Amino acid sequence: MSLYEFEHGKRELGYKYICGVDEAGRGPLAGPVFAAAVILPEDYEIDGLNDSKKLSEKKREKLYDEIIGHALAYSVQSCDNNVIDEINILAATMLAMKTAVESLGIKPDIVFVDGNRLPKLEVPAEYVIKGDATSASIAAASILAKVSRDRFMYEMDKKYPEYCFEKHKGYPTKLHYEKIREFGPSEIHRLSFLKKMH
Repeated sequence: MSLYEFEHGKRELGYKYICGVDEAGRGPLAGPVFAAAVILPEDYEIDGLNDSKKLSEKKREKLYDEIIGHALAYSVQSCDNNVIDEINILAATMLAMKTAVESLGIKPDIVFVDGNRLPKLEVPAEYVIKGDATSASIAAASILAKVSRDRFMYEMDKKYPEYCFEKHKGYPTKLHYEKIREFGPSEIHRLSFLKKMH
């Protein structure tokens, strides 16, 4: 089944502006969690669109440009490590998703969110398990969120080269734990995620 069949089916139910929402960066020990909301056009299909996790970095970058070039509306928002530490990662993810939807230039008729939970929204919304492999809009959102977060972490690598963020993007790898032990946490580390470290 093509990812676009999901949207076609929803349009047949009378929904015109269909918004997909996804996040990137719930698991890392450092950096923000990002969320993206995307409304794709009805009459244009982006070739090669897929779940961001199934795409190479080069392919994601290319699709990123195509998505923002053709989307009817899109928004990428984030919550930083301080917010994550204050309200917890799930709440921060929901807040980033909510802000992304509310920042769209077009009000969606319905919102589809990847996963099994929904942010509190003023518009109708449903969650879709494995949504980034089901819906074109959610797949597009997953790419925008992932590329935006990766770009942020590359910038942080320049600011904090000792942590090797370019290699692991803040995720909990052996190398990352070694660097935290060596240098202590940086200003962008999620302290609530480091409590289990000895």
